Amino acid sequence: MVKHIIQRLCSTVLLLLAVSFFTFWLMHATPGNFFDSLRLNPQISQETVARYEKLYHLNDPLLVQYGHWIINILHGEWGYSFYYNVPVTHVLGSRLFNTFILSFTSLLLTWGVGIPLGIWAALRRNQWVDRALSVFSFAAFSTPGFFLAVLVLYAASRWGALPLGGMHSPDYDDMSVVGKIRDTALHLIIPATVLSLASIASLQRIMRGNMLGVLRQQHILAARAKGLPERAVIYRHALRNAFNPLVTLLGYEFAALLSGAALIEIVCSWPGLGSLLLTAVRAKDVYLVMSATLLAGVLLIIGNVLADILLTWVDPRIRYGKK
Repeated sequence: MVKHIIQRLCSTVLLLLAVSFFTFWLMHATPGNFFDSLRLNPQISQETVARYEKLYHLNDPLLVQYGHWIINILHGEWGYSFYYNVPVTHVLGSRLFNTFILSFTSLLLTWGVGIPLGIWAALRRNQWVDRALSVFSFAAFSTPGFFLAVLVLYAASRWGALPLGGMHSPDYDDMSVVGKIRDTALHLIIPATVLSLASIASLQRIMRGNMLGVLRQQHILAARAKGLPERAVIYRHALRNAFNPLVTLLGYEFAALLSGAALIEIVCSWPGLGSLLLTAVRAKDVYLVMSATLLAGVLLIIGNVLADILLTWVDPRIRYGKK
């Protein structure tokens, strides 16, 4: 396993370089840069703009600029955000936790609801429960998340029981610790629920199909013939085999913790990375965009490695490095 993990990490270095260079090229392929707007500002001298361009090698060829960025990354320097006028790590750090809270809550909600619903639908195949869950899944698939967020926000405005946007209430700083947790949880309900619905529908359908396939296998028939309780047959034998294909999906879900909530964050005014990256792309804040892309790539690698480890734990028959 250790050898397999080292091989995976080494093979993904080239992938990270390719993704980062493609992003770097796209940011420079579009016309203009951040300093074009500074040149139009009469309060900023041309000497100041020229000094910034020389400091960050912005007048050098593309490959030279990319090489300087790689060297700085290896030294732990993530660059400088021109738009926010602070280091990139400060900008990402202020929004990273907010996005993680939203995405992790959505991840827990997705797997905590989707898996039981899939098992329930498989055990009641072609009954009214299965048909109702199928209708729910198709409706969730066909509804865009941002449009659903608008509808839920409108319903909440008429209902008046849930906050309509943001992460905290205006009097958040004056609340107790319990009050702050409750306030954040109330603000989290709408974006986390909307973000989870499509994933719940997808996971429920996959789990249903996996369970139906496993329940037809011979070892399940043999377990029932031995007189094992139905609960033991379902949860000890069938579920473990049906869950194997979902472990790989868990790795991709981990990678999407920072990137999957962008549109929902913007619609629900959640102060996360979504609106931050939208502003960074529009302002041509190249180092902020590059750092966020690199962070997403690293999370993808970590998620895939964790999926490999979990897969060997769930299914002892799988051993990497053996023919």
